[in-house]
Amino acid sequence: MSSRTSSSPLKRSERLARSPVVRRGGQWWLVTGSGSIPATDPTFTGELDRFAAAMAAADQSIADLRSQQDDPPAPRPRRQR
Repeated sequence: MSSRTSSSPLKRSERLARSPVVRRGGQWWLVTGSGSIPATDPTFTGELDRFAAAMAAADQSIADLRSQQDDPPAPRPRRQR
């Protein structure tokens, strides 16, 4: 399993994209109504890390697009005829 860094896309304990997966204390957990178990397979947790990073990048792209929409449009150069 890859180690968690301060640049991790998830907060201290956050569900991953409406899935039954949560990252707590640097470890992935599978959560159900009857309890939770740690995810220990390095291939699986690596995929979760990559998916979380992709989701964070997508969220940032959307935030950037929304902020651009909030900015006033740049003046357009006039055409000369």
